[in-house]
Amino acid sequence: MFRLNEVLKKNNLKPRKYTKRDSVMLVSTDSGRYVVKERTRDNQFIYDYLKSRSFDYMPMVVNCYSDDYEITKYIESFDIPDEQKILDLIDLVALLHNKTTHYREVTEDDYKEIYEDLKNNVEYLYTYYMDLITLIESKVYMSPSEYVLARNISKIFSDLDFLNDEIDKWYDIVKEKKKKRLVVLHNNLELDHFIVNKQNFLTSWDKSKIDIPIFDIYKLYLRHGLDFDFAEIFRRYERNYPLSIDERKLFFILILLPPKVEFNKSEYENTREVGKMIDFIYKTEMFVSPYYSEKGEKDNAYK
Repeated sequence: MFRLNEVLKKNNLKPRKYTKRDSVMLVSTDSGRYVVKERTRDNQFIYDYLKSRSFDYMPMVVNCYSDDYEITKYIESFDIPDEQKILDLIDLVALLHNKTTHYREVTEDDYKEIYEDLKNNVEYLYTYYMDLITLIESKVYMSPSEYVLARNISKIFSDLDFLNDEIDKWYDIVKEKKKKRLVVLHNNLELDHFIVNKQNFLTSWDKSKIDIPIFDIYKLYLRHGLDFDFAEIFRRYERNYPLSIDERKLFFILILLPPKVEFNKSEYENTREVGKMIDFIYKTEMFVSPYYSEKGEKDNAYK
Protein backbone atom coordinates (compact mmCIF):
# COMPACT_ATOMS: atom_id res chain seq x y z
CA MET A 1 0.00 0.00 0.00
CA PHE A 2 2.89 2.36 0.73
CA ARG A 3 4.26 1.85 -2.79
CA LEU A 4 0.80 2.50 -4.25
CA ASN A 5 0.49 5.75 -2.32
CA GLU A 6 3.84 6.85 -3.71
CA VAL A 7 2.68 6.23 -7.28
CA LEU A 8 -0.58 8.08 -6.69
CA LYS A 9 1.26 11.02 -5.17
CA LYS A 10 3.70 11.14 -8.09
CA ASN A 11 0.71 11.50 -10.42
CA ASN A 12 -0.92 14.25 -8.30
CA LEU A 13 -3.75 11.99 -7.14
CA LYS A 14 -4.92 12.35 -3.54
CA PRO A 15 -6.77 9.20 -2.46
CA ARG A 16 -9.90 9.55 -0.35
CA LYS A 17 -11.18 5.98 -0.47
CA TYR A 18 -9.92 2.55 -1.54
CA THR A 19 -12.28 -0.21 -2.70
CA LYS A 20 -10.92 -3.68 -3.47
CA ARG A 21 -12.61 -5.33 -6.47
CA ASP A 22 -11.23 -8.69 -7.59
CA SER A 23 -7.62 -8.10 -8.72
CA VAL A 24 -7.90 -4.31 -8.95
CA MET A 25 -8.25 -1.39 -6.56
CA LEU A 26 -10.78 1.38 -7.14
CA VAL A 27 -9.40 4.64 -5.81
CA SER A 28 -11.61 7.68 -5.21
CA THR A 29 -9.65 10.92 -5.42
CA ASP A 30 -10.34 14.63 -5.47
CA SER A 31 -10.18 14.51 -9.29
CA GLY A 32 -12.38 11.43 -9.84
CA ARG A 33 -12.22 7.65 -9.61
CA TYR A 34 -9.40 5.49 -10.95
CA VAL A 35 -8.66 1.81 -11.40
CA VAL A 36 -5.28 0.69 -10.10
CA LYS A 37 -3.70 -2.71 -10.68
CA GLU A 38 -0.20 -4.12 -10.37
CA ARG A 39 1.75 -4.24 -13.60
CA THR A 40 2.63 -7.79 -14.60
CA ARG A 41 4.33 -6.80 -17.86
CA ASP A 42 5.17 -3.78 -20.00
CA ASN A 43 2.34 -3.20 -22.48
CA GLN A 44 3.71 0.04 -23.88
CA PHE A 45 4.41 -1.46 -27.30
CA ILE A 46 0.87 -2.83 -27.61
CA TYR A 47 -0.74 0.43 -26.45
CA ASP A 48 1.39 2.52 -28.77
CA TYR A 49 0.72 0.18 -31.67
CA LEU A 50 -3.04 0.28 -31.09
CA LYS A 51 -3.02 4.07 -30.96
CA SER A 52 -1.05 4.19 -34.21
CA ARG A 53 -3.82 2.09 -35.79
CA SER A 54 -6.54 4.43 -34.42
CA PHE A 55 -7.84 1.81 -32.01
CA ASP A 56 -8.77 3.85 -28.93
CA TYR A 57 -11.09 1.41 -27.21
CA MET A 58 -9.08 0.83 -24.06
CA PRO A 59 -9.15 2.94 -20.86
CA MET A 60 -6.59 5.74 -20.86
CA VAL A 61 -3.47 5.03 -18.81
CA VAL A 62 -2.72 8.14 -16.77
CA ASN A 63 0.68 7.24 -15.34
CA CYS A 64 4.06 6.37 -16.86
CA TYR A 65 4.86 2.84 -17.95
CA SER A 66 7.80 2.50 -15.56
CA ASP A 67 5.57 2.47 -12.46
CA ASP A 68 4.82 -0.74 -10.58
CA TYR A 69 1.10 -0.01 -10.93
CA GLU A 70 -1.07 0.88 -13.91
CA ILE A 71 -3.60 3.65 -13.29
CA THR A 72 -6.55 4.13 -15.64
CA LYS A 73 -9.61 6.32 -15.41
CA TYR A 74 -12.65 4.52 -14.04
CA ILE A 75 -15.42 4.09 -16.61
CA GLU A 76 -18.94 3.15 -15.56
CA SER A 77 -20.44 0.27 -17.54
CA PHE A 78 -24.05 0.53 -18.71
CA ASP A 79 -26.32 -2.29 -17.58
CA ILE A 80 -27.45 -4.18 -20.69
CA PRO A 81 -28.41 -7.85 -21.23
CA ASP A 82 -25.41 -10.16 -21.46
CA GLU A 83 -26.71 -11.50 -24.80
CA GLN A 84 -26.36 -8.02 -26.30
CA LYS A 85 -23.13 -7.29 -24.46
CA ILE A 86 -21.29 -10.27 -25.95
CA LEU A 87 -22.39 -9.25 -29.47
CA ASP A 88 -21.02 -5.76 -28.87
CA LEU A 89 -17.84 -7.38 -27.55
CA ILE A 90 -17.34 -9.54 -30.65
CA ASP A 91 -17.91 -6.51 -32.89
CA LEU A 92 -15.09 -4.72 -31.10
CA VAL A 93 -12.82 -7.76 -31.35
CA ALA A 94 -13.41 -7.92 -35.11
CA LEU A 95 -12.54 -4.22 -35.32
CA LEU A 96 -9.35 -4.82 -33.33
CA HIS A 97 -8.32 -7.58 -35.71
CA ASN A 98 -9.20 -5.57 -38.81
CA LYS A 99 -7.15 -2.58 -37.68
CA THR A 100 -4.07 -4.59 -36.75
CA THR A 101 -3.91 -7.23 -39.51
CA HIS A 102 -0.52 -7.79 -41.06
CA TYR A 103 1.35 -10.72 -42.60
CA ARG A 104 4.59 -12.46 -41.75
CA GLU A 105 6.59 -14.94 -43.77
CA VAL A 106 6.69 -18.46 -42.34
CA THR A 107 8.41 -21.71 -43.12
CA GLU A 108 7.00 -25.23 -43.12
CA ASP A 109 8.65 -25.79 -39.74
CA ASP A 110 6.42 -23.12 -38.14
CA TYR A 111 3.29 -25.06 -39.06
CA LYS A 112 4.93 -28.43 -38.51
CA GLU A 113 5.54 -27.53 -34.86
CA ILE A 114 1.85 -26.74 -34.36
CA TYR A 115 0.89 -29.92 -36.21
CA GLU A 116 3.10 -32.11 -34.03
CA ASP A 117 1.88 -30.44 -30.83
CA LEU A 118 -1.74 -31.09 -31.80
CA LYS A 119 -1.09 -34.71 -32.78
CA ASN A 120 0.81 -35.32 -29.55
CA ASN A 121 -2.01 -33.75 -27.55
CA VAL A 122 -4.60 -36.01 -29.18
CA GLU A 123 -2.43 -39.09 -28.61
CA TYR A 124 -1.87 -38.14 -24.97
CA LEU A 125 -5.61 -37.59 -24.34
CA TYR A 126 -6.50 -40.88 -26.02
CA THR A 127 -4.04 -42.78 -23.81
CA TYR A 128 -5.11 -40.87 -20.71
CA TYR A 129 -8.83 -41.60 -21.18
CA MET A 130 -8.17 -45.21 -22.19
CA ASP A 131 -6.22 -45.81 -18.97
CA LEU A 132 -8.85 -43.93 -16.95
CA ILE A 133 -11.85 -45.83 -18.30
CA THR A 134 -10.01 -49.15 -17.87
CA LEU A 135 -9.49 -48.30 -14.20
CA ILE A 136 -13.09 -47.16 -13.73
CA GLU A 137 -14.57 -50.26 -15.37
CA SER A 138 -12.46 -52.52 -13.14
CA LYS A 139 -14.29 -51.25 -10.05
CA VAL A 140 -17.24 -53.05 -8.52
CA TYR A 141 -19.05 -49.75 -7.91
CA MET A 142 -18.54 -46.54 -9.85
CA SER A 143 -18.85 -43.16 -8.21
CA PRO A 144 -21.42 -40.76 -9.79
CA SER A 145 -18.66 -38.82 -11.56
CA GLU A 146 -17.08 -42.03 -12.89
CA TYR A 147 -20.48 -43.24 -14.10
CA VAL A 148 -21.12 -39.99 -16.03
CA LEU A 149 -17.72 -40.31 -17.70
CA ALA A 150 -18.22 -44.01 -18.51
CA ARG A 151 -21.62 -43.28 -20.09
CA ASN A 152 -20.02 -40.74 -22.43
CA ILE A 153 -16.53 -42.13 -23.03
CA SER A 154 -17.39 -43.24 -26.59
CA LYS A 155 -18.11 -39.59 -27.47
CA ILE A 156 -14.67 -38.56 -26.23
CA PHE A 157 -12.94 -41.27 -28.28
CA SER A 158 -14.97 -40.48 -31.42
CA ASP A 159 -14.04 -36.80 -31.07
CA LEU A 160 -10.36 -37.69 -30.76
CA ASP A 161 -10.55 -39.93 -33.84
CA PHE A 162 -12.21 -37.13 -35.79
CA LEU A 163 -9.58 -34.65 -34.63
CA ASN A 164 -6.75 -36.94 -35.73
CA ASP A 165 -8.06 -36.76 -39.30
CA GLU A 166 -8.85 -33.04 -39.13
CA ILE A 167 -5.35 -32.15 -37.97
CA ASP A 168 -3.93 -33.99 -40.99
CA LYS A 169 -6.32 -32.13 -43.30
CA TRP A 170 -5.39 -28.80 -41.73
CA TYR A 171 -1.69 -29.52 -42.17
CA ASP A 172 -2.20 -30.45 -45.83
CA ILE A 173 -3.66 -26.95 -46.35
CA VAL A 174 -1.00 -24.95 -44.51
CA LYS A 175 2.25 -26.79 -45.17
CA GLU A 176 2.77 -25.00 -48.49
CA LYS A 177 1.79 -21.55 -47.20
CA LYS A 178 4.48 -18.88 -47.12
CA LYS A 179 2.68 -16.21 -45.08
CA LYS A 180 0.67 -16.12 -41.89
CA ARG A 181 -1.96 -13.53 -40.94
CA LEU A 182 -1.29 -11.86 -37.60
CA VAL A 183 -3.21 -9.42 -35.41
CA VAL A 184 -3.03 -7.88 -31.97
CA LEU A 185 -4.75 -10.30 -29.60
CA HIS A 186 -6.40 -9.08 -26.45
CA ASN A 187 -5.86 -12.68 -25.30
CA ASN A 188 -8.02 -12.43 -22.18
CA LEU A 189 -11.55 -11.97 -23.49
CA GLU A 190 -14.57 -12.29 -21.24
CA LEU A 191 -17.61 -10.18 -20.43
CA ASP A 192 -16.03 -8.81 -17.24
CA HIS A 193 -13.27 -7.25 -19.36
CA PHE A 194 -15.70 -5.34 -21.57
CA ILE A 195 -17.22 -1.97 -20.66
CA VAL A 196 -20.36 -0.72 -22.40
CA ASN A 197 -20.60 3.06 -22.44
CA LYS A 198 -21.09 5.80 -25.03
CA GLN A 199 -17.88 4.32 -26.39
CA ASN A 200 -17.14 0.69 -25.58
CA PHE A 201 -13.85 -0.39 -24.04
CA LEU A 202 -11.76 -3.52 -23.55
CA THR A 203 -9.89 -3.72 -20.26
CA SER A 204 -7.22 -6.06 -18.85
CA TRP A 205 -4.65 -6.07 -21.63
CA ASP A 206 -2.01 -7.79 -19.46
CA LYS A 207 -1.87 -10.88 -21.68
CA SER A 208 -2.08 -9.12 -25.04
CA LYS A 209 0.28 -10.21 -27.80
CA ILE A 210 0.60 -10.54 -31.57
CA ASP A 211 -0.48 -13.87 -33.06
CA ILE A 212 -3.07 -15.47 -35.35
CA PRO A 213 -6.62 -14.11 -34.88
CA ILE A 214 -8.39 -17.31 -33.85
CA PHE A 215 -6.84 -17.33 -30.37
CA ASP A 216 -9.07 -14.46 -29.23
CA ILE A 217 -12.28 -16.23 -30.20
CA TYR A 218 -10.88 -19.53 -28.92
CA LYS A 219 -10.30 -18.04 -25.47
CA LEU A 220 -13.73 -16.39 -25.56
CA TYR A 221 -15.32 -19.72 -26.46
CA LEU A 222 -13.59 -21.52 -23.59
CA ARG A 223 -14.90 -18.86 -21.21
CA HIS A 224 -18.46 -18.44 -22.53
CA GLY A 225 -19.16 -21.34 -24.91
CA LEU A 226 -21.78 -22.81 -22.58
CA ASP A 227 -23.35 -19.45 -21.74
CA PHE A 228 -24.53 -18.29 -25.16
CA ASP A 229 -25.51 -19.36 -28.67
CA PHE A 230 -21.97 -19.12 -29.99
CA ALA A 231 -23.04 -19.88 -33.57
CA GLU A 232 -24.55 -16.38 -33.85
CA ILE A 233 -21.51 -14.81 -32.15
CA PHE A 234 -19.18 -16.55 -34.58
CA ARG A 235 -21.27 -15.59 -37.62
CA ARG A 236 -21.23 -11.98 -36.45
CA TYR A 237 -17.47 -12.07 -36.06
CA GLU A 238 -16.98 -13.55 -39.53
CA ARG A 239 -19.29 -10.98 -41.14
CA ASN A 240 -16.78 -8.36 -40.02
CA TYR A 241 -13.60 -10.45 -40.16
CA PRO A 242 -13.87 -13.59 -42.32
CA LEU A 243 -11.49 -16.40 -41.46
CA SER A 244 -9.63 -18.41 -44.06
CA ILE A 245 -10.31 -22.15 -44.39
CA ASP A 246 -7.18 -23.11 -42.44
CA GLU A 247 -7.83 -20.53 -39.69
CA ARG A 248 -11.40 -21.72 -39.21
CA LYS A 249 -10.36 -25.37 -39.27
CA LEU A 250 -7.69 -24.77 -36.63
CA PHE A 251 -10.22 -22.91 -34.46
CA PHE A 252 -12.63 -25.87 -34.65
CA ILE A 253 -9.82 -28.31 -33.85
CA LEU A 254 -8.88 -26.36 -30.74
CA ILE A 255 -12.40 -26.09 -29.34
CA LEU A 256 -13.15 -29.75 -30.10
CA LEU A 257 -10.17 -30.97 -28.07
CA PRO A 258 -11.66 -32.43 -24.87
CA PRO A 259 -10.06 -31.18 -21.68
CA LYS A 260 -8.29 -33.52 -19.30
CA VAL A 261 -10.59 -34.31 -16.38
CA GLU A 262 -8.96 -35.25 -13.09
CA PHE A 263 -10.84 -36.71 -10.15
CA ASN A 264 -9.04 -34.73 -7.47
CA LYS A 265 -11.87 -32.76 -5.86
CA SER A 266 -14.95 -33.57 -3.81
CA GLU A 267 -17.36 -36.02 -5.45
CA TYR A 268 -19.85 -33.20 -5.98
CA GLU A 269 -17.23 -31.07 -7.76
CA ASN A 270 -15.92 -34.05 -9.75
CA THR A 271 -19.42 -34.88 -11.00
CA ARG A 272 -20.05 -31.24 -11.82
CA GLU A 273 -16.78 -30.95 -13.77
CA VAL A 274 -17.38 -34.13 -15.77
CA GLY A 275 -20.95 -33.06 -16.55
CA LYS A 276 -19.75 -29.64 -17.67
CA MET A 277 -17.12 -31.21 -19.92
CA ILE A 278 -19.68 -33.52 -21.56
CA ASP A 279 -22.10 -30.61 -22.07
CA PHE A 280 -19.25 -28.63 -23.63
CA ILE A 281 -18.38 -31.48 -26.02
CA TYR A 282 -21.97 -31.92 -27.23
CA LYS A 283 -22.63 -28.18 -27.56
CA THR A 284 -19.37 -27.70 -29.47
CA GLU A 285 -20.29 -30.53 -31.83
CA MET A 286 -23.65 -28.86 -32.51
CA PHE A 287 -21.86 -25.58 -33.16
CA VAL A 288 -19.30 -26.90 -35.67
CA SER A 289 -21.32 -29.66 -37.40
CA PRO A 290 -23.08 -27.32 -39.91
CA TYR A 291 -19.66 -26.33 -41.25
CA TYR A 292 -18.91 -29.99 -42.01
CA SER A 293 -22.17 -30.71 -43.80
CA GLU A 294 -22.07 -30.90 -47.60
CA LYS A 295 -23.78 -27.52 -47.86
CA GLY A 296 -21.51 -26.00 -45.22
CA GLU A 297 -18.37 -27.21 -46.99
CA LYS A 298 -19.55 -25.65 -50.27
CA ASP A 299 -20.65 -22.37 -48.66
CA ASN A 300 -17.26 -21.91 -47.01
CA ALA A 301 -15.01 -23.26 -49.76
CA TYR A 302 -14.21 -19.81 -51.17
CA LYS A 303 -12.92 -18.37 -47.91
